[in-house]
Amino acid sequence: MVDLALLQSVSYMAGALGVCVAAIYYVMTLRASERNRRIQLVSQISNDLINFEGYSKYFDLLNMEWTDYDDFEKKYGSDFNVHAASQRFSVWLTFNKLGYMLSKCLVDAEDIYELGGESCLTQWAKWEAIIRENRRRYNGADYLSYFEYLAGELNKMKLRNDPSYVQPKTLTKYVPDK
Repeated sequence: MVDLALLQSVSYMAGALGVCVAAIYYVMTLRASERNRRIQLVSQISNDLINFEGYSKYFDLLNMEWTDYDDFEKKYGSDFNVHAASQRFSVWLTFNKLGYMLSKCLVDAEDIYELGGESCLTQWAKWEAIIRENRRRYNGADYLSYFEYLAGELNKMKLRNDPSYVQPKTLTKYVPDK
């Protein structure tokens, strides 16, 4: 015959086990939900970069040419070319925003990389000297520092994925193999 105390203890253990299973399920659901929110956030922000208008800006920016900072300002500075400045700031500030969120662990570098953020590497290569000079002349050392941070982190990821990768010097210009 089964003792009442044994039945009661089995009942308590079953209840405790049910609570543990529910807690584990809740934690797993929370993690999946957080991951989905992060991916959705990166997708929303990067959509401005990877649609038709985004790629138009991307190539317009990469095709800009100048000899020095003063030449750059005369051709593309906000005093002389509001359209070019607007394109530039739109892209730069989007990457800066992603870099900020990455630095605060609000998004994951791999998600940014895989959802179109790799273009940050090319943009940083193109604009690094201009941004550094702009920092020196106008905005201080922290100007677009999260854009720089993002480029550094994505570059590490790129080199982990492809150790032989070297940023092309010509960026978007076609250079035939010799």
